[in-house]
Amino acid sequence: MTVHLTTPPPTPLSSRPPGHGAPGGNGRRHPLPPPALVVVAHGSRDPRALSTVRALLDRVRALRPGLPVHLGHIELNEPLLTDTLAGLHARGTGSAVLVPLLFGRGYHVKQDIPEMAAASPLPTRVAAPLGSHPLLVDALHARLTEAGWRTPADEATRRASAVVLAAAGSRDPESRADTARTAGLLAQRLGVPVVPAYASTAAPTVSEALRTLAAEGRHRVAVASCFTAPGRFATECAAASPWITAAPLGTHPAMADLLLHRYTRARTALAPASAHHLASA
Repeated sequence: MTVHLTTPPPTPLSSRPPGHGAPGGNGRRHPLPPPALVVVAHGSRDPRALSTVRALLDRVRALRPGLPVHLGHIELNEPLLTDTLAGLHARGTGSAVLVPLLFGRGYHVKQDIPEMAAASPLPTRVAAPLGSHPLLVDALHARLTEAGWRTPADEATRRASAVVLAAAGSRDPESRADTARTAGLLAQRLGVPVVPAYASTAAPTVSEALRTLAAEGRHRVAVASCFTAPGRFATECAAASPWITAAPLGTHPAMADLLLHRYTRARTALAPASAHHLASA
């Protein structure tokens, strides 16, 4: 289902130009503190997911010392995004950029996160999700290589090779388009077909994609995991794999770089935005 957002006029994070704050006693302007970075994770019943996300945020903090970095969940884990935003507002934080730790423009990105942000008095801006982007492809490629993937050395091996890009799945066609674009970028990197497949909601499933590729004579097929952390979806997709399966992207350095890239793009977008608006990808 495509979700169309109807929003009031956007509220800018600040009415002053970036980097300018209120004038001090000597007439000089003091720099405004940067908006807080709030990484918005989905949440999972698997305890490995929360520990992985926390470790990823530690990587982000190490890359950008002094930037306030916080975590909020849509569901299942604490802190919930609503509680994180309430805490930031209570502490006098001026504004925040919400970066979804999600890979496509599905319902959570278009509806859930903006609604939670709109319920908070804290001025916010919602960044684009992580896919598709070359940094995401860097992480996917690295995890495949770690799992044993090697570029086919000859034409016969190449014709027998492919990759299934396993993602969570969404009814939203824009989310599926994001996954397809990521698959296309990864295919350019690997030099073999990359077929998007889904753990839930959308088609094809990983098993269906594998059967289709086998019918085409491609039996050397790896599964790339477009998941942040271990959990039910990642486990089910790995169980369907006949060969190698890449680990979830987790704390790969490119993931931390991508979160900061989305934060920076949202913060410096020319058009003012609010919690109801997605920053340009």
